Amino acid sequence: MEKDEVVIPGIGTSVSVASIREFIHEHPQWPRSRLSCELCDIWGWYGSNGRRKDMACRDLLLKLENAGHITLPPRRRPSPNGFRNRQMKLVFHDTSEISCPLKALLPLRIDPVSKGTDDDIFRCLVSCYHYLGYRNTVGENMKYLIRDAGNRPVACLLFGSAAWKAAPRDACIGWSDEVRVMNLMYVTNNTRFLILPWVKVPHLASHILSQVMRRLRADWEGKYGHGVSLVETFVDTSRYRGTCYQAANWRYLGRTKGRSRNDRDHSMEVPVKDIYAYPVDKRFRERLCHGR
Repeated sequence: MEKDEVVIPGIGTSVSVASIREFIHEHPQWPRSRLSCELCDIWGWYGSNGRRKDMACRDLLLKLENAGHITLPPRRRPSPNGFRNRQMKLVFHDTSEISCPLKALLPLRIDPVSKGTDDDIFRCLVSCYHYLGYRNTVGENMKYLIRDAGNRPVACLLFGSAAWKAAPRDACIGWSDEVRVMNLMYVTNNTRFLILPWVKVPHLASHILSQVMRRLRADWEGKYGHGVSLVETFVDTSRYRGTCYQAANWRYLGRTKGRSRNDRDHSMEVPVKDIYAYPVDKRFRERLCHGR
């Protein structure tokens, strides 16, 4: 793949970034939504249901813009994410203590979350009990609500966009800046992992991680038309030791430098985080370096 090309996920077709720039330049009055829809038609980028993959296309365009390769037209209206964040519903849930051996909860029920009742419960639990709260994800993501054999919620997981840069991760993969920009869509970040505070079950967290890693790639491909090859997470060392990730065979890659992604003048200190990664594709380096 040439440096000035990008691979369309789920199709495998390479298109030049220059052609995308030219297409945007030729239609200066078109909003972002129309640009993404028209590009889907040009590239033949459709889901299994025959619908355009316009949200995935828009996510790709945003990544190219963030990397400085293209310039999208200004947004015509504010993003609705802020309004949705204010509308989190409080959903009744039982907080009775669950304290037992792991085998007493099995088999676990692992449900991908979409719009509806499960989404309301998921948002409520993460908002109320995760120390970072809940934020709407931008671009591709997967949510899982985990229930025990008695149908009681015990955990939530959220996977979203990978970190734009992470030196230990990029060195592990063998990424140059140019290749990272093109293939970052094949990496996802476990941004939230919540074991509900009244659940006191040894080894539950590592068991859940192992079960979800077995299905994540297929679930992602079913939703977006392309899989992911590597999963990353950042563990706040001031709060956690990353024990469950270690027990689930995630690979420790190194530490962050304690700087925020918004720290342009290197003056904002944030907690140092350990970086862990889990390959869900045996050929992850080939996939991430060559886009195939």
